[in-house]
Amino acid sequence: MTAAELVLKDKETKFSFELLPPLKGNNIDKVFKTIDSLKEFNPQFINITSHREEYKFETNDKGFVEKKVVRKRPGTVAVAASIQNKYGIKVIPHIISRGFTKAETEYALIDLNFLGIHDVLVLRGDDTHKDKYPARDESCNNYAIELAEQVNNLNKGVYLDGTSLDPFDTPFAYGVAGYPEKHEEAPNLDSDLSFLKAKVDAGAEYVMTQMFFDNQKYYDFVKKCRANGINVPIIPGIKPITTANQLTVLPKIFSCEIPEDFAKELRKCKDNDQVKQVGVEWCTQQALDLKKNGVPIIHFYTMMATASTRKVAEAVY
Repeated sequence: MTAAELVLKDKETKFSFELLPPLKGNNIDKVFKTIDSLKEFNPQFINITSHREEYKFETNDKGFVEKKVVRKRPGTVAVAASIQNKYGIKVIPHIISRGFTKAETEYALIDLNFLGIHDVLVLRGDDTHKDKYPARDESCNNYAIELAEQVNNLNKGVYLDGTSLDPFDTPFAYGVAGYPEKHEEAPNLDSDLSFLKAKVDAGAEYVMTQMFFDNQKYYDFVKKCRANGINVPIIPGIKPITTANQLTVLPKIFSCEIPEDFAKELRKCKDNDQVKQVGVEWCTQQALDLKKNGVPIIHFYTMMATASTRKVAEAVY
């Protein structure tokens, strides 16, 4: 079954979560420990994030400053394959346009097909520090809709070099991102929803939301999506806050508001142990409310906050 089919297979509120590949130089053990801690809650799938290149500047032996490409984490394809082979749980690697050429994307999809992994999450990718990156050109997909079109073409057996082959036995199914508080670059939510509908019309089978801390924003978002003809599953994504600096970092990076009632409690905390406790309590109430309102699945952005995610899951599932 595809991810969308798993989400809709029964009325029970299901569990899924997202993982970061380990930093370069580390092995897969930390990822496996996270899965071991959460697998008892029967995750329907595990998302694996993908990360674009970064740049650093170094002075060479001739005294000239050179810009060098740095990739801080191993490839998402390898991590996804390791997880699926070890656990037999559906994995959904992120496929992003920023930082990867169309050719690199095609090779990644070819590898995934070879490995029997046919669900992906199609994303434009983070544009943080975009001033440090080269301008996008025709060798790259600039937006998620273009990336979706590349996946569609490959499903038809159409490759970048013009080669036409038989379609894959199992075509790729994909989801896309949605933003209950609108994408940071969108002028308004209505405009943002029009772009989201275009991605769904292109073939996206579900929408995965950006993290949010106010459930009403999610409910309002779903209502507006339905009014705009977006009728695929809309999966809510939530996260337990675990450190004091996330009070300011998360809104900045992910363009999501933290409700003042929650922010007040976090500001009272004297250390991160107290922050974790408050974060678990808030996230648990979010999850229970979502479950009460019949969402088909709740997706947790762990960001390696395994212990906190487990505490929430124990209270909800």
